[in-house]
Amino acid sequence: MTEAIAILRDGGWVMAPIALCSVVAAAIILERSFALRRQRVIDPALTALTARPGSGAPAGDVLEACQGSPSPFARIIEETIHARELGRAQAVETMHATGRSQMGTLQRGLTVLEIIAGVSPLLGLLGTVLGMVTVFNAITAEGIGNPQVLSAGISQALVTTVAGLSVAIPALAAHSWFSRRVEELATEMHERATVFVARLFPGGDEDGGGYSAI
Repeated sequence: MTEAIAILRDGGWVMAPIALCSVVAAAIILERSFALRRQRVIDPALTALTARPGSGAPAGDVLEACQGSPSPFARIIEETIHARELGRAQAVETMHATGRSQMGTLQRGLTVLEIIAGVSPLLGLLGTVLGMVTVFNAITAEGIGNPQVLSAGISQALVTTVAGLSVAIPALAAHSWFSRRVEELATEMHERATVFVARLFPGGDEDGGGYSAI
């Protein structure tokens, strides 16, 4: 603890925003790691129900399963069922609109993580520049005969660079992984929802005859 405080002190005020970035990034990474688990996004029980072979489960059973599930996939299927009486075209449009809305839910926090990945090394660079300014001011005032005079500026320059990169590298890696994860989940949800719409309107039927009435 004492060593950490000493490092923060050596880095100067720039270490405060870098530390804040690290805390926010860690919180987002932990939250998204939990939220983007497949079973939380695409409910396995609902998937099994909508993929049932033959004529499919009654629409009422599917709707009830959707209402009991907090998953984004459940919201897509639920809204699609509600739009079934308006015809296939409206149901498909509703599916796409709800899917876009749920994409925003899946991507929550990723923009902040991307900003942190970009800003953290710049903050480290700012600390490096400020440290070098301190060094040159010390040289101007004291000369180079006493290395201790230069140590504060050099320490700030090195510590802030390391700290900025230490935050930016995992933030960038996590952002890339989560973005790819969101794309994979979105693709799977779209494919499964499209199959569900085909069951609602078999053969292009506009009255939703593929599932029994709700």
